[in-house]
Amino acid sequence: MAKLLFFYVLACLSLLITCSATTYMVGDTAGWDLSTDLDSWVKNKTFNVGDVLVFQYSSAYTVNEVTRNNFNGCNVNQPLQTYTGGNSNITLTKPGDRFFVSGNKLYCLGGMKLQVHVNGGQVAASAPGLAPQASTSLPPSSTNKNNYKSSPNNFSSSNGSPYPGRDSLVAAFLAAVLTLLSVAII
Repeated sequence: MAKLLFFYVLACLSLLITCSATTYMVGDTAGWDLSTDLDSWVKNKTFNVGDVLVFQYSSAYTVNEVTRNNFNGCNVNQPLQTYTGGNSNITLTKPGDRFFVSGNKLYCLGGMKLQVHVNGGQVAASAPGLAPQASTSLPPSSTNKNNYKSSPNNFSSSNGSPYPGRDSLVAAFLAAVLTLLSVAII
């Protein structure tokens, strides 16, 4: 009986831990686009290790991760990483500032760039579900020279995830696996 109780407690803890990472749809419904006001989008968000940035964009665009200097000067010729294909998920694996720009210098100069500050002290990238949920504000850090406003966030659930049922499914799966393991051991 003690073993069974131990596994149920472990399953409950797994549920709590798994549901805490946040997935952010960059630009909300407008996505990674020149018309998106990324300054406004990033303003009220806090990013933690383990959170995921989802960039959705047309095939005409790319997402380049760059250094601070390349971000400030919109230098797109020396990316740290280039993402293509219209749908890129980037897990924030370590604390510090991360810099993303359009692969087109003119789009970058037009404001298609994003800086996020990732809070540290959480778990490493191997367990992205262990980071706490985002909740506080972050000062704007990208430059957008156009006057477009991003669309309201229609995709996000109350925790900021555009996939509100995913975390619950993962947690339920982990609980089921732990229950089966506890039955097998007893």
